Amino acid sequence: MKLPNDCTCIEDVREEIDAIDNEIIGLIGKRLSFIREIMKYKNNVEEVYATDRYNAVILKRRELAMMHHLDPDIIENLYRILMDYFIQEQLELLKKKT
Repeated sequence: MKLPNDCTCIEDVREEIDAIDNEIIGLIGKRLSFIREIMKYKNNVEEVYATDRYNAVILKRRELAMMHHLDPDIIENLYRILMDYFIQEQLELLKKKT
């Protein structure tokens, strides 16, 4: 993987962006694997929603965003979308479990 300053043309930059996106999506898939695994330990809707955990994750991701010089509101929105998707996946698994 190149550093941004190592790119010599727009195609280089786009290839690196595509490679990063591939890694990001792969990591989201890996995260989903753990989300599915956690269902071994959740037995009801309240445990799936885990409101305290949800809020703590959002707060921590906002802090991480600021540490990486990213807009915390944008990162929060992304994580809310991501976590809401994962909650829906868990609810489907919970239906099958019960």
